[in-house]
Amino acid sequence: MVDLIKIKENVIKGEVDEVRDMVKKAVDEGQEVKKILDEGLISGISIVGDKYESGEFFLPEMVIAATAMKEGLKVLSPFLLRGDIKTAGTVIMGTAKGDIHDIGKTIVGTMLEGAGFTVTDIGVDVEPDKFVEAAKENDADLIGVSALLTTTMMGMEDIIKAVRGAGLKAKVMIGGASVTQEFADEIGADGYAPDAPSAVGKAKELVKG
Repeated sequence: MVDLIKIKENVIKGEVDEVRDMVKKAVDEGQEVKKILDEGLISGISIVGDKYESGEFFLPEMVIAATAMKEGLKVLSPFLLRGDIKTAGTVIMGTAKGDIHDIGKTIVGTMLEGAGFTVTDIGVDVEPDKFVEAAKENDADLIGVSALLTTTMMGMEDIIKAVRGAGLKAKVMIGGASVTQEFADEIGADGYAPDAPSAVGKAKELVKG
C-alpha cells in the first residue's frame, strides 16, 4: 500500500517521476482519490508554499515541486472530472498583453488546481477581449491576470474594464513581480496576491464572497 506521506515528501522534493508513479499505484490499489489529493499532493505543495514564504525555498524549488504536483494531478484528473469531487470554482488564467512571462502564472494555476479549482490557462500576451471570451465560454468565477513588467501592468486595468463592461460575474485577481496591493486598489481589481500560496487563499475568499 502506497504511503501518502511518501507522495507528500516527493512533492516537496520535486521528484516528478516518483510522484506520478506513486499516485498511479495508489489509484490502482483503490485508495480514495480525494485522500490522495489532500494528503499527498495538496499537503505537499502547502508545505512548499510555507517554505517559500519563510524564505527557506526559492523560485526553482517552487517550480520543480509544482511540476511534480502537476504530474500527480494529471493521473487524478479523470477521476476528479467524473464528479467525485466538487470544484471549488472556475478560473481563467492569463498574462496581460505585451508580457510573455508565465512561470508564476503556471505555478499559481497548478496550486489552484490542487486546491480543487478548475483552471483554464489562456497563455501569455493575452488581449482583454480574450479574457472576456474565455470567461464567458467557461462560466468563470474568477479571472487571474499576471504581469511581470511595469510596462504591461497598465494593461491589467483594460482587462478589468473589459470584464466589467461585459457584465460578467467573474472577479479579477492580479499578481506579478511589479504588482502591489496599492496598484490593485488603484485599478479596481477585486483581489491581489503577492505569491502562489497566498493566491490560493485569496481565490477561495473571492469565490465565496
